[in-house]
Amino acid sequence: MTTTTRASAIAATGLRKSFGDKLVLDGIDLHVPAGTIFSLLGPNGAGKTTAVKILSTLITADAGNIRVGSHDLAADPQAVRAAIGVTGQFSAVDGLITGEENMLLMADLHHLSKREGRRVAAELLERFDLVEAAKKPAQSYSGGMKRRLDLAMTLVGNPRIIFLDEPTTGLDPRSRHNTWQIIRELVSDGTTVFLTTQYLEEADELADRIAVLHDGKIAAEGTADELKRLIPGGHVRLRFSDPAAYQNAAPALREVTIPQALGSARAGGAPIDESLTLQIPSGGSQRELRSILDWLDSVGIEADELTVHTPDLDDVFFALTGSNVPKQPNQPNQPKENVR
Repeated sequence: MTTTTRASAIAATGLRKSFGDKLVLDGIDLHVPAGTIFSLLGPNGAGKTTAVKILSTLITADAGNIRVGSHDLAADPQAVRAAIGVTGQFSAVDGLITGEENMLLMADLHHLSKREGRRVAAELLERFDLVEAAKKPAQSYSGGMKRRLDLAMTLVGNPRIIFLDEPTTGLDPRSRHNTWQIIRELVSDGTTVFLTTQYLEEADELADRIAVLHDGKIAAEGTADELKRLIPGGHVRLRFSDPAAYQNAAPALREVTIPQALGSARAGGAPIDESLTLQIPSGGSQRELRSILDWLDSVGIEADELTVHTPDLDDVFFALTGSNVPKQPNQPNQPKENVR
């Protein structure tokens, strides 16, 4: 998505923040075009929540120029607060009152009239599929329902900029995907979303642009595809069922990286890998794939399976931060491949 022609919803330069002797944000720059999703990634303690708290006026920066919704944060924090909504890591839902009462409480805080508050609450409860549960105490809600109610409460004041600080932490996969759909709908209506997350798949699915925060600095920024291209390691994997075809192909492909040879060498030939697979370094482009297929055809060798592996955000995160990559619940740690 082209974002350079959009006005900035959030712009920060030289943003710094320390807590005692610990420097958390070391002069970072952020630019979030209006009507887009911007995701800030980073390991635990990287400063993601600190950035959100500064941009949403909850704490002050030590240094930096910040504009949110065209308002100078230092000069007019009240105008910034009127333009934004914040959903933190921990739910703001009051479990002792009903979902509807939580919504009406937020309407009162936004100084809506009683009639307007009830109208807005009813519309949002319907939008977030909470009508049937509206009269029940929020403590009886599932995690996904509480998160939907939390988001609905954030929207009572009709903010054009929303900060979502790890909004799907602890949710099951279905609830997470439902939340993603809600976020997409918000952006389609023109809302700007500033998203922090540890779920790399979430950033890959949602964000127009992604920044990786590490040691108080932005280690890299770009679209998901741009970040993936920063990391080497892409390859094409050829699998053969015929050992002779494998043995003919292996020495001819000079750039080939052969997995550990588990079998013994045949006389006059290369070691035989039990899986009969070859890996060829490749960026996965159409030209490279065509070249490999043309070469196989020209020498009369037929591979039974061709798969393409490209670096994903897990690879990017690990390479840039040196941190263990947080995985999705119930998601195996395996490369993303396209089978042809």
